[in-house]
Amino acid sequence: MKVTIDLSPAQAERLRQEAERLGLTPEDLARAAVADLLATRDQDFEAAAERVLQKNQELYRRLA
Repeated sequence: MKVTIDLSPAQAERLRQEAERLGLTPEDLARAAVADLLATRDQDFEAAAERVLQKNQELYRRLA
């Protein structure tokens, strides 16, 4: 999938600088940032769901 985004000149420059510092292209850095965001949200959801399940474990047992 190809995605196009508009960045302000300041954001574009910051992305370019960070990519250069890391030895990446701006596109590769943006791709990695999106992948990290998507993975983190999955982990956050899993952790929240686990907390809810553990918190209500006794209630679920009684209802079963």
